[in-house]
Amino acid sequence: MKTVKISLNSIDKVKAFVNEITKFDSDFDLVSGRYVIDAKSIMGIFSLDLSKPIDLNIHAQDNLDAILSALAPYIVE
Repeated sequence: MKTVKISLNSIDKVKAFVNEITKFDSDFDLVSGRYVIDAKSIMGIFSLDLSKPIDLNIHAQDNLDAILSALAPYIVE
């Protein structure tokens, strides 16, 4: 599992993010405080506080590089 911080501070970013990760078979979890949400759920994402960066847990082994390059526009440091 790999964890990265992402920023989803607009509705368009959330829609594009979900469209991007649904292309992969791996599981993705968004962690904000004590909440853990399935990152492929648009409704779940909107239940989080999107004003600050969120931790994204990527449960993938084989195609991690492809996933990280697809998520590059959302990753913050």
